[in-house]
Amino acid sequence: MKTVSGPTDHVVVVGAGLSGLACALHLLGAGRRVTVVERDAGPGGRAGQIDLRGYRVDTGPTVLTMPHLADEAFAAVGDSLHSRVQLVALHPAYRAHFADGGSLDVHTDGAAMEEEVRRFAGPAQAAGYRRLRRWLEHIYRAQMRRFIDTNFDSPFQLLHPDLARLAALGGFGRLDRRIGHFLSDSRLRRIFSFQALYAGVAPARALAAYAVIAYMDTVAGVWFPRGGMHALPRAMAEAAADAGADMRWSAEVNELERSSGRVRAVRLATGERIPCDAVVLSCEMSTAHQLLGRSPRRPVRLRHAPSAVILHAGTDRTWPGLAHHTLSFGNAWERTFDELTRTGQLMSDPSLLITRSTTHDPTLAPPGRHLHYVLAPCPNTAVGPSAAAWRDLGPRYRDNLAAELERRGLEEFGASVQEELLVTPLDWTAQGHAAGSPFSVSHTFAQTGPFRPRNLVRGLDNVVLAGCGTTPGVGVPTVLISGKLAAARVTGGLPRRPLLAPPPSAARNVPASAVKGSHDPS
Repeated sequence: MKTVSGPTDHVVVVGAGLSGLACALHLLGAGRRVTVVERDAGPGGRAGQIDLRGYRVDTGPTVLTMPHLADEAFAAVGDSLHSRVQLVALHPAYRAHFADGGSLDVHTDGAAMEEEVRRFAGPAQAAGYRRLRRWLEHIYRAQMRRFIDTNFDSPFQLLHPDLARLAALGGFGRLDRRIGHFLSDSRLRRIFSFQALYAGVAPARALAAYAVIAYMDTVAGVWFPRGGMHALPRAMAEAAADAGADMRWSAEVNELERSSGRVRAVRLATGERIPCDAVVLSCEMSTAHQLLGRSPRRPVRLRHAPSAVILHAGTDRTWPGLAHHTLSFGNAWERTFDELTRTGQLMSDPSLLITRSTTHDPTLAPPGRHLHYVLAPCPNTAVGPSAAAWRDLGPRYRDNLAAELERRGLEEFGASVQEELLVTPLDWTAQGHAAGSPFSVSHTFAQTGPFRPRNLVRGLDNVVLAGCGTTPGVGVPTVLISGKLAAARVTGGLPRRPLLAPPPSAARNVPASAVKGSHDPS
């Protein structure tokens, strides 16, 4: 594995999102002196939180899987995720509602999910689910250590027996076809293939290898941190500070001082100069490219994932059919993905993710109120409406979205809203997200593994990249890994860890029913 050259005693990490904080913790654990520089007033990056007149709103991801990857970063400095964050294991992980009126609870416990599939679709589909679950476990084992949790220096690193294992598992076929090999019910197939959207690719075109995301969602387990998802980066920042990191808030970097192929110092907008031996850029990739003065040279332009419209709604009521996470599927499926990735149209029959964080933490809203997060995928600005067009389009789309939710059983949703925040590609663009997408570069074959933008910077001996735009990719688990991989480029080593997460225990993972103040109207 290639590493940065020369001294690495003092490392400046630019950006205090999940990848930057994970990187800082691993660097601190390896004995480096670390300064974290963040332009915002506190940690989080994409996983931020704002106070919307009494509603504490997570501005980024709402689904936490593979928390042992975060715990690994805490462990690097002798700390523990579970001593700082109370995690609630979600049962069910999701509830799925379909256009035909059917409903299915998605359990990560195998026996519970098999019984639910039997109830929903019969014994043949339950048997298919058993086979699918075993296949997902094999897919995960074949990929995680060799192709996800690794630094690539050359595509030739793919030439390993694990590649043959992945091929034998059908990992290079198409995702929807492979899922269909186990499940003939089209509704069930959606449960295990919608995750391809996280990777920015339609299930009909995504590699079956991307089922590793379905493994994380439907087998490994889903958790909720009390205090919201922002509790995770907040705890990571506190652990880093306690381990000796110099945390600089409201500090924007506007220049990298270079000489002889190395960055010698980071200069802030205030004029302050911070000397360093190495730099990790975990900020937005567009910001990193501006600081570097160039973008990576590639034979084909980077393609970005679809974007999303998010409606944060603080309401005076909730609806008993909702779980913590609810997937509301429209009748359309393939057409929806064509609209998102090819024709650039808004979804004519949308599939939505609805998260009700107050299900397990009522303190996120004023007493007697509820907080709902509605995510509607939409085309990015490279294939769909421009960022500027969303200035007028956004309010109309918000009203259409509220009307659609009411048609799907959330009666009087619009009238129940007390406070709201609408986020569209216009806002994502203003935050520096290329193509107006918070999901960064899509995971086409040409943008995955060794073909994804590398985390080493050509022409600079001591600069490393971290975050969802570089290896290994998009999503909370992979971003945490990205921070660890960036640290390894500096320190020269990766810790060996168990391939699979340790089993949950009552002392570490709190069941939903045991959380004081939790309430689930469902």
